[in-house]
Amino acid sequence: MTPTMTGTAPTTSTIATQSIPTITVVGRLGERYDEVLTPAALDFLAQLHHRFAGRRHDRLADRMRRRFEIGNGQDPTFRHDTAHIREDTEWRVAGPGPGLEDRRVEITGPTDPKMTINALNSGAKVWLADQEDATSPTWKNVIEGQLSLFDAIREQLQFTSPEGKEYRVTAERTPTIVMRPRGWHLVEKHMEFTDRNGRTMAASGSLVDFGLYFFHNATELIARGRGPYFYIPKIESSEEAKLWDDVFTFSEQYVGIPHGTIRATVLIETLPAAFEMEEILFEMRDHIAGLNAGRWDYIFSMIKNYRGRGARFVLPDRSQVTMTVPFMRAYTELLVQTCHKRGAFAIGGMSAFIPNRRDPEVTKQAFEKVAADKKREAGDGFDGTWVAHPDLIPVARAEFDAVLGDKPNQVDRVRDDVQVRPEQLIDCHIGLPISTAGVYGNVSVAIRYIEAWLRGLGAVAIDNLMEDAATAEISRSQVWQWIHQDRVTEDGTPITREYVEGLIEQVLGEVERRDGDRFDDAAEIFRDVALGTEFPAFLTLGAYAKYLVDAD
Repeated sequence: MTPTMTGTAPTTSTIATQSIPTITVVGRLGERYDEVLTPAALDFLAQLHHRFAGRRHDRLADRMRRRFEIGNGQDPTFRHDTAHIREDTEWRVAGPGPGLEDRRVEITGPTDPKMTINALNSGAKVWLADQEDATSPTWKNVIEGQLSLFDAIREQLQFTSPEGKEYRVTAERTPTIVMRPRGWHLVEKHMEFTDRNGRTMAASGSLVDFGLYFFHNATELIARGRGPYFYIPKIESSEEAKLWDDVFTFSEQYVGIPHGTIRATVLIETLPAAFEMEEILFEMRDHIAGLNAGRWDYIFSMIKNYRGRGARFVLPDRSQVTMTVPFMRAYTELLVQTCHKRGAFAIGGMSAFIPNRRDPEVTKQAFEKVAADKKREAGDGFDGTWVAHPDLIPVARAEFDAVLGDKPNQVDRVRDDVQVRPEQLIDCHIGLPISTAGVYGNVSVAIRYIEAWLRGLGAVAIDNLMEDAATAEISRSQVWQWIHQDRVTEDGTPITREYVEGLIEQVLGEVERRDGDRFDDAAEIFRDVALGTEFPAFLTLGAYAKYLVDAD
């Protein structure tokens, strides 16, 4: 990779030894990349990094410190220093922007042209345009995803598959787009930020994804009656929320749109964030529309934080960790209550079951399970929910229509009956064993997902479930925890490194191999993140640096 394009951030510094902060593109330039990586857009990214990159590093350090404290016996609780925020009954959040008033069914998915067109034709109220867990962060996916969104917003997106099939947006009303950038922990190694002191580092994936989308599309979205809307992932504290809010405020000022035009929906998908829901809403109150119950990452976060705390924090098979187990039930009930107390939307999560158009029985079961899941969410007070497949939209809509009727939401339903104590949010007692099938399933799913991720696919149907980075994280982190907590399966088999190594070899022998597949690399990554002595915070961090960067 060689430097290709540079953006500079103006500075008022008069110190001769300090340089102007810059963003340099070191990834290759493909067709139309210059339409996204314009000098003006790079100048904006340089400004974002100049102002916020240091605070980003501080917040990541806070995460490590908090995880260390929990791992050493200090359970999270509701913060004493912010009790005044929770006790103040007067404040409310901004609420929905234009096009976000009714969110009863949202479809999620990556931003390649085909998936973008399918989402826009789906009939959902909202499309979560996902540059995060449903997108493998190859340089191609990062930039061409931005191009897809750019074209879609201007109603000029078309796509012809290699087989000659043409895709066009035909829906009279397309879903409102809510774009999800990468989390604070991820970097974009195809772009480099050089600060005023001449230090060069990889750019922030969050700021790159957000910045390019916002800079190119904010005013266009407003002109079309909607606005720049974002799903914000992986937040762990209200301080991280405040950082995002400051990014929003600066960005609005930079392009000259009114304060509060941006609307964010924050995913509550980490254990620490569950104890700071009201504080997160408060810090982002001028920009926030609601919270989402990011169930899969939340399970992963529970395992990650309590992986070394003993048997009472060990979960059984992934399939048994449902939304009705104690810690998941407490978390979602609290989320609905917290949101509606402050005038925010509560958006439900995604059931992993998906239909199979070639197998009617699988489809029937998927519809039944998804219907039950959405019926529970609507009954609990959620204002909307996620699906991962267009065929599931009518199923989910029917359950929310039954509760909402003609109302766009049920924010007025205040859950005063909910009283959640700190200990309920960490109650992992499920009372079920670990099965040999569960261990094998985790190994198989993780390896097959990682292999697809290495080939540039971020959302993958495996065994009639939709898998993404979050579900792969659950699979590998459970294996790590089971090994380190000396667990055995229900038939008495000890879960050891040697046992799991045998399962890895079994999986590699069972999958269909093709020239150029990435199964050997995927197995190596799985060994690193599931069988190692240390527990990597995210499986994608090392895999991205080792395998995706040079591939581009």
